[in-house]
Amino acid sequence: VQLVESGGGSVQAGGSLKLSCAISGLDITRCVLAWYRQAPGKERNLLSYIDSSYTTQYEDSVKGRFTISRDNAKRMFFLYMNSLKTDDTAIYTCWACGNWGQGTQVTVSS
Repeated sequence: VQLVESGGGSVQAGGSLKLSCAISGLDITRCVLAWYRQAPGKERNLLSYIDSSYTTQYEDSVKGRFTISRDNAKRMFFLYMNSLKTDDTAIYTCWACGNWGQGTQVTVSS
């Protein structure tokens, strides 16, 4: 099983990014899919998830700004990040059925 994130990078505050997680070796149809993030000097925390029924959940700090979605046929899921803040600077890592990606850096500058 392999999870590969893409779409990270540097952006100014107020900007947007789309993160993608491509999964191989796993049928994700019944998986909960999640994004975690780890800010500098902090622990990795659950940011958002989407379950097999397309129910979603978000950390309070990103509600209304971030959207998680999934495409089971393509074995991918996404995190659309809008109105980015400097506090969103972190390593973002995808997770699916107990498997982790390698993480991608998102840096938001003022």
